[in-house]
Amino acid sequence: MIAAQVHDLAPAVDGSALALSELRISPGGGQTITDPACDSLLFVFAGSGSLALGNETRPVTAGTAGLVLAGEDAKLEADSPELRVICATIGSETDRHAPIGAREIAASLDDAGSEKATGARSFQILFGPHNGSTRATLFAGFIPPGKAPWHYHLYDEIVWVPEGPGRLYIGDTTEELGPGSTFRLRPRQVHIVENLSVSEQVTVIGIFTPAGSPSAAYLMPNVAAEYRFAG
Repeated sequence: MIAAQVHDLAPAVDGSALALSELRISPGGGQTITDPACDSLLFVFAGSGSLALGNETRPVTAGTAGLVLAGEDAKLEADSPELRVICATIGSETDRHAPIGAREIAASLDDAGSEKATGARSFQILFGPHNGSTRATLFAGFIPPGKAPWHYHLYDEIVWVPEGPGRLYIGDTTEELGPGSTFRLRPRQVHIVENLSVSEQVTVIGIFTPAGSPSAAYLMPNVAAEYRFAG
């Protein structure tokens, strides 16, 4: 069977339990997902195929996510066209959230409910403590045109951008964001992600640890004094 091509997007760094890569699996090919120490969270963004774990096999298409826990052996196989997947690994050193729901192998954006985040933004959680991922949360964030106020999170995060245009502000630096862009946000790193489109929302895929809610954002004191919450 043809093996997948693996491309590092955000390699592991000191002090972070997160790393991100992209898998490209040709039709008829497959890739084993297994790690003795790390959990793996998958997000399919193109193509179709299947995810097999134990006695269960689930079909996967764009917008499907998967969870493979440390020590498990799963198999991703591609139909046609090429199956393209981002794969996040989460080290065992991160704090584990208490489980609050039954374990799932796969989840879909079509089934995830929408919740509100900073400003007019919203998100859908694909995996978290509610369905078996106790070390990290995987979510899709939806950013309307414009930008949120300066803010930070307490969690460690990697963000992958499937589309654009956008812009990342961290301190005095800016970075243009287009399809396939990846960036890392460390705890308490003050930032803004801006959607440069005039009329279309931008989607981002985020993975962060410890697991929790993507809406847990904190404002700088000067921003908080002026911020108004919509009713």
